[in-house]
Amino acid sequence: MTRPPDQRLLSELATYDPQVANLSLALREVILEEAPDAIESIVKGYALAIGFSFTGKPLKDGFCHIVAYSTYVNLGFNRGGLLPDPNKVLVGKGKSIRHITIGDLSELERPHIRRYLQAAIEQVSRAQPRPAARSKSNDRSKTSSRRKRN
Repeated sequence: MTRPPDQRLLSELATYDPQVANLSLALREVILEEAPDAIESIVKGYALAIGFSFTGKPLKDGFCHIVAYSTYVNLGFNRGGLLPDPNKVLVGKGKSIRHITIGDLSELERPHIRRYLQAAIEQVSRAQPRPAARSKSNDRSKTSSRRKRN
């Protein structure tokens, strides 16, 4: 197991059919195996959604999400419209988001699931360069600037 699910996630999933809850948790596990540093964001609306990003901003910077419905889950890709789709499994007609519908645990064993996740992770990694570490001299200059203004 990668990391235990948040208690809030478990509470929300408890209201779903056990098959859907287990499927959601298993898909979460696959995502976190591919992106162990991902930050999860839980949103409960008409359905339970778990967004994954590296910045904590799942709408702006997210690479994928899980949406739990009554009998299945969707693995959504925030920029799925730009992902290559050699397996022709991405569904959606919107400008950006595409998804793969998953109804059974065995579907998580399909190799293309991880390939699409890896492509989505690579996509956001190219779009969001990691900020360079600030040097101590930069930190001091910002402090002294603030002092001058006050």
